[in-house]
Parts: sequence; C-alpha cells; structure tokens
Amino acid sequence: MRRFWVMFVTLWAILAPLSPAAAADTLPLGGTQHLAIALVAESQRPAAGSRVTLALDTRPELGWHGYWSNPGDAGFPATLAWTLPKGVTAGAPAYPVPGTLLIAGLMNYVFEKPYAPLVTLTVPAGLSPGTRLPVRLKMNYLVCTKTLCVPEAADLALDLAVGDGAVTPEDRARFDAWRRAIPKPLDVKATWQVTDGVATIAVPYPAGAPLADGYFFPATNAIDNAAPQTIARDGDRVLVTTKAKTGGQQLDGVLRVGPDLALAVTAQPGVVASGGASGGIWLAALLAFGSAVLGGLILNVMPCVFPILSIKALSLARGHLDERAARREALGYAGGVIAVCVALGALILALRAGGAAVGWAFQLQDPRVVVLLLLLTVALALNFAGLFEIPTPRFVGNSGGVSGAFATGALAAFVATPCTGPFMGAALGAALLLPWPAALAIFAGLGLGLALPFLALGFVPALRRRLPKPGAWMETFRHVLSVPMWLTALALAWVLGRQAGVDGLTLGLGGALLIGIVLWVCGRRQRRGRGFGLAGAALLIAIAAGSTVLVQPAPAAAQGGQTAGHEAFSETRLAALRAQKRPVFAYFTADWCVTCKVNEAVAIDTAATRDAFAANKVAVLVGDWTDGDPVLGRFIEAHNRAGVPLYLYYPPGAAEPQVLPQLLTPGLLAGLGA
Repeated sequence: MRRFWVMFVTLWAILAPLSPAAAADTLPLGGTQHLAIALVAESQRPAAGSRVTLALDTRPELGWHGYWSNPGDAGFPATLAWTLPKGVTAGAPAYPVPGTLLIAGLMNYVFEKPYAPLVTLTVPAGLSPGTRLPVRLKMNYLVCTKTLCVPEAADLALDLAVGDGAVTPEDRARFDAWRRAIPKPLDVKATWQVTDGVATIAVPYPAGAPLADGYFFPATNAIDNAAPQTIARDGDRVLVTTKAKTGGQQLDGVLRVGPDLALAVTAQPGVVASGGASGGIWLAALLAFGSAVLGGLILNVMPCVFPILSIKALSLARGHLDERAARREALGYAGGVIAVCVALGALILALRAGGAAVGWAFQLQDPRVVVLLLLLTVALALNFAGLFEIPTPRFVGNSGGVSGAFATGALAAFVATPCTGPFMGAALGAALLLPWPAALAIFAGLGLGLALPFLALGFVPALRRRLPKPGAWMETFRHVLSVPMWLTALALAWVLGRQAGVDGLTLGLGGALLIGIVLWVCGRRQRRGRGFGLAGAALLIAIAAGSTVLVQPAPAAAQGGQTAGHEAFSETRLAALRAQKRPVFAYFTADWCVTCKVNEAVAIDTAATRDAFAANKVAVLVGDWTDGDPVLGRFIEAHNRAGVPLYLYYPPGAAEPQVLPQLLTPGLLAGLGA
C-alpha cells in the first residue's frame, strides 16, 4: 500500500506540468482551485538596484492541504516557473514551518491553514523610474485531503514599476507577520551522528529558552520521516533522536521550538557527546558581556559622550563628599545609566521579535526624537551658561543627591546612543542572537562600562582626593562646559536638517528659540528669589510636544546626496562588482551616528584615501541607514552587528568579507587593495 501511494503521487507529479488542462478537468466544483494563491509584492514600486519581497499568499480550502518544500513520504513540492524582465532574478521560496500529517504510515509535511512562502526579487541597477516590471509565475502543485489528491496549476501575474521602493504601513505589517513565520537561521552549527541506524541530532539551544511541541523537519529524506522522534534537552542543546536512512553528509532542516516558531538548522556529521551541557552559548554570552563592559568604558572618551563628561565633571567637582554620600551618588548614577541601557535593549529585542529590523540607536532614525534631543541639549547648554537653574530633580548642583545622580546617569546613557565604539558592535550583535536574559545582561554590561569611571570615583577615596578643591573657578568651569553642549546642539541640528529638510530644521530652531525665551524668563524669576514656576514648566512641555508633532521626515529625494566616487549600496551592485573581481569597500552609516561621521571626516572622505582607492581600483559602496531601511537592517544583522557603523572589505575572489574596526585610520584604508 505504501509503495502504491508513492508511485501514484509521483505519476501525478510527472503528468501535472505536462497537462495542466487535463488536470483542471479533474477538479470538482467546476474547476475551483482548492488552494487560493495570490502573488503579492511588499512594494509596488521597487527601487532600481534593490530587492523586493514577494509573497505567495496561499489559503487552503477547508479540509485540504498544500505541501512544504520537502513534502515527506508522499506528495511533491510546488514547482515555480518565473517569467521575468531582463536582469530581474527570483530567489528560492522561503517556507514557514509546516505541520505533520500521518496517513497510512506515510508522514506528510503540510500546510492546512493559510500560509505564505516568501520569494526575494532582485531588481537590477540602472533602470529608469517608471520602467515596467511584469512578473509572471506558472505554478504546479499538489493539493490533498486525507483521502484524495488533485494536481493543480496556477498562472499568477504581478505588474510592478521602478520607483522609490516605498512600502505602505499596511503592507509592512502584513509582510512582517509573514516573515515572523519563516524559520530563523541558527548561526551556530549543529552536529548529527548515525549509530546502528539511529540518528542523533544535537542542536545548540539555550537551556532557558522556551521549547514546546518540538519536532525536526528534514529538508531531505536523510531520516525516516514516519519514525517517532524523541526531543530532549541536554543543557544548552536539544537532542533529536530518530531512525536514520543515510548518514555522513550535511543535514539541513527546521527545528520547531514552539507554535509557529522554528529555527533553520544546518547539522554537520560528527560525534554527538552523550550527557552534560555544552555551555558554549553561555560562554559566548559571558565573552559578549565582557566586551560590552569594555565598549561602554571606551565610550566615555568618544565624541558623542562629551556632554556626559561635562555633566559628570560638574557633579564631581562640587566639593569633597563624605564616604557614604559619594557611594550613594555613584550607585545612583550607575543605576540611571544601566536602567536606560537595559530599557533600550528590551525595546530593541521586543521590536525585533515583532519583525522590525532595528538596532542600537534606532530611536534616532525618527526626526521627532532628534528634535527632542536638540531642545534638551539647548536647555542644558543654557543651564551651564548660568541662564537658569534646573529645579528638582537636579541633574547637577550642590545637593542633587541620589535622584539627581540617577537622572544624570539616565541622561548620559540616552545622549550616548548615537555612538558605538570598539568592542560594542560585536557585543551588541551577539546580544541579538542570544536568549533574552543573556541579551539584557549584555545591555546592562554596556551601561556598567559607561558608569565605571563614576563608580570608581565614588568608591575609591584616593581618586576623589585628586579632584581640585572647590572654589570660584567652578562657576567659570561650568560656563566653559556649555561650549561642548552647544556643539552637540549644532550636531543635532545638522542631523535634524538631513532628516527633516529645511522646514524641519527651521521648526526645530524655532522651538529652541522659544525654549530659550521661556528659560530666560524663568531664570529672572529665580534670581529674584522666586521659584521656576509651573507656567514655565507647562510652556516647556507644550513647546516640546508641539515640535514633535510638527516635525516630519523629509522625502527621500530631499535628503543629502552621494559622495563623489561612491555608489549607493545594494546587494545586486555588490554582487556585480565581486563578479568583476573588483575589491570593494562597503560601509554603513547614518546621519545621527557621530562615530560614523568622525570616521568619514578623518579617514574615509580624505584625499589620501580617495587616491589610494583610485590607484587600487577599490569600489566604494555606501549604505545609508539614517531612515532605518529594513533591507539594510537585515544585511547589517547578517554580519552580527546591532547597528552602525559597519565597515566591510571584500578582497577579489574572497568568499567572506573582512570586518574592519569601528574606528578607522587613513593608513588602514589606504592599504586596502594594495
């Protein structure tokens, strides 16, 4: 009976593509398709040189089912025959995790509910806006009930046009939901072993991560599909035990770890040790934590943290504190820093779990957040200059206490987000691949590193004794420290202009002017011995709220242009250059990333680097992540980075790029391609 089923379905698989008309004649209900399939594009106007995701929105009729890429013991996968414009290519379909259906001893991997395989369409560079892109797809597939199978065919059409790549919020939400159903790639290699006909597959998986309804779906029939599977946890790995058919080759498949949640697994043949926890992932988490602490410590000397150093200097230089007060303030400051870093980390992890391609400093992709930072920085600069005194809670002053230290630390961490330094990129990239407790610990480590200098001063009296004695110089020093705050405000205004255009910049500067007027009035009240005033606080809140409402992102065409000799990054253009055996330097930047702009000014956009690149024929591709482009976000994530900057060098003929340091020098770049 089993052989009969396999032969019967195989015969249909052969005849269906040859005779779709005859297949249609066998359908009941006047030829009604039992799988309703629609070809949908995430963007109707994909940009030239970009990729656009297509979905095969498939809805099985009640009681019927379609098949996964590996159908199991019976059935056959859908065949896709594309007719595409010249230069346009379609990738292999990525399927969501299937279900199991056991019939007459045959295991089938099927979809009984609506599902959507995703296909990536690559649009070549150089096409003019408005160029038509007719997409045609001929599908042959099998659809079955538990007692009946019918081969079907579908002719699908989609008419796109080259444009700006815009995606509507509705389409974004729909495609993000479909992407969440696609198995996530597991970067750590699994191992499998066959002994006496029994296959044991060891998949690295943290002991604290959820595991429910576990099942391994093989991409090929290397294991007995119908044989029972035993799923067991062994420390930081999952062991799958079942009956083997073959062995000694790479085993690809999908490990289901929960409802509609799965991991794409690649297992290499090897020895699977019995018993004991591997601990490899948690060792990686410990190393990433150490890197995050070191990265946060180095962040204290990065340009984007100059305002934090200013606030810290004022709070420490106010006089000699007793031992208990110094420690309390140090702990309060550290608590504020760590709390903001962990909160930002939790928000990033939550958004990524929802399908968004966000990373460190993602909030600065929104000009409304930038204008709020601009207004805050202007207010702090005016405070440092002596125009007014910040009422409770005090960020700085003579008696800020623990609450003031906590607020200062929180502000320090938030203003530091545009910057990344050495060790940070790899640490935060690892955090995105680890279970959430370990990931949050890494973000906490970043905060701990940022707070370490202040903690050291609070807990080591010898360091505090080296601070200058209080005196009149402190007021002058405070006024001088307003200068870096004004420089920070200028940098934020520049970012705002790049993101929101001239109109947005004008609104932001107008809001800063109104903030200054209100603070001047409140400062005059304070000098007459009166309080700051509730009316003044209400006006400040109203100005900030109005600015965030009025400032909107500028159209893409209105934003800054490309540096001469540099091309916009796209994976299509990268592939074309690599096919030409050209060395390629690809860098990923954002207008709000201070580290990026420093590297560009100091090392990338210099005459020496341009001359060296020209002499060595190094092509330069620039990925601008200012607006949080999800396509770039996924590419950055694929290189284990949580954000920008990211610098990659592709030597001619190399399989993988070299990941360059996050702090560049002209000498390092000049040597590329030599």
